[in-house]
Amino acid sequence: MRLWSLHPKYLDQKGLVALWREGLLAQAVLKGATTGYRNHPQLQRFRVQLSPVPAIAAYLRGVHAEAVARDCCFDAGKIASGGTTPLIDVPQGQIDFEWRHLIAKLEARAPTWRKALGTPHPPAPHPLFRTIPGGIAEWERP
Repeated sequence: MRLWSLHPKYLDQKGLVALWREGLLAQAVLKGATTGYRNHPQLQRFRVQLSPVPAIAAYLRGVHAEAVARDCCFDAGKIASGGTTPLIDVPQGQIDFEWRHLIAKLEARAPTWRKALGTPHPPAPHPLFRTIPGGIAEWERP
């Protein structure tokens, strides 16, 4: 499971679909609707929120917005309801780590997409996240 801290605009089509599916799985886990992935480290930053399910729902709304911008048909009805959620801090080192990880994936899977991305500095975080100084997140498994 990879719930990218990066803005979903950087993902190729395959990556965006995978993120949507993994986000829905994460939502099911946080709602207690599945027995798998309950202890996955990627969920830690959502679990520590006052309202974990609305937090993952806000994350999914960001992914959905990118899908709509690309004319993809992701079913927004699958996103849990929830009000506004405060921004979640993500260390710059985590953004940088994920950027390198994504670039390696894209060079192998979608070199044309990778080339079109260029090298934004710094890469933007997902709309739910706010970048703060720091290294790789403690929950990351590099």
